[in-house]
Amino acid sequence: MKQRYTAYNLVRAIHQLPRNVNYHYVNPQTKGLIRIDNVELPAGPIQIRRWNSTKGGTYADAKVESLSTEMIWRVANAINEGDPINLDRILGGSYNTRSVLEALLASTPEFYSCYPGRIMDIDGHSTIEHGHKHLVWLPNEPHHQGAIFEKKVPNMAISEIPLQSVTYDNLILPDSMTLGGDMDIKVVRRHTQIQIALYLIGLQLGFRTWIAQNDKGIIWKEKPLLEQPGIIQSLNNEGMISAYSDAVTSARFIDCIWFKNGKYMPAVMEVEHTTGVTSGLTRMKGLQDAAPSLMTRYVIVAPDDDREKVVEEANRPQFLSLDTRYFAYSSVEELYYLCSHRGLHGVNQEFIDNYMEKVRID
Repeated sequence: MKQRYTAYNLVRAIHQLPRNVNYHYVNPQTKGLIRIDNVELPAGPIQIRRWNSTKGGTYADAKVESLSTEMIWRVANAINEGDPINLDRILGGSYNTRSVLEALLASTPEFYSCYPGRIMDIDGHSTIEHGHKHLVWLPNEPHHQGAIFEKKVPNMAISEIPLQSVTYDNLILPDSMTLGGDMDIKVVRRHTQIQIALYLIGLQLGFRTWIAQNDKGIIWKEKPLLEQPGIIQSLNNEGMISAYSDAVTSARFIDCIWFKNGKYMPAVMEVEHTTGVTSGLTRMKGLQDAAPSLMTRYVIVAPDDDREKVVEEANRPQFLSLDTRYFAYSSVEELYYLCSHRGLHGVNQEFIDNYMEKVRID
């Protein structure tokens, strides 16, 4: 399984670049210099100054600009080991500092610039043209820090498929979910959207889904979630759970559990959106203690920028037996898109392991 890159990795790498050094842009035709003023760990922002000395600019006269945490995360989420990325394409017309982030990232040891070929499809005919500037993450081939190196990729070409978006259908939340409680309505809605995505992924993969008892009043597609196809109405009828005296009680308020053929339980999942990861881990540990012989995956589903928190909490001694997996929101939505737009089917349970990262540190 390929390594996963996060904003924490990106910011840490740039934090390790020397200060009081002038950095150049990846495109040599772009005249100007860049210097790092400050890096805020763990995920930014990063303050920089940039100036064009050929036009009389100086470091002292340059204003301090910020590479925002939002921009950093957007780029980090697009990084996969060995896959070239184009920051202009990722960020579109947003962020006039995107070439600065590109330059600093290329100056870190694990990134190279590269120019893969570009596949052009015109009137049914395909040709490979000279490619645009990209970066590629090669963690096993580090170069000297502080300089930009180009990686030759003569046999690589990119077909630039338009980026796809995930669309969520309208849903109505019961008053009990929006009143009282610590989460505001926007957080509750996002939490629920992810639950629905998990349910639909499970439905496409042939799983039946348990949704937490207190969430079954959600109205989706004009019907309560409880009445949707593939939703389990009662855990008392699930032999895998009901065979253990305390397991039904322990599982009742877990956000999402997948079942298959009455014989398998592919995953037990807690969705943690801006709340403490510990509560979800505690609920899953309660189920494991009540049904210790159940074979399943215990999964924390959380925003991409919560990865380090998930890793830290999941590796506390009391939770190590869960062998917790981390299912990032971006991975949920990628799999949801494949299921809803490509009709994904015919895959085995192990397929989902490609989307759930093991976080136990031995």
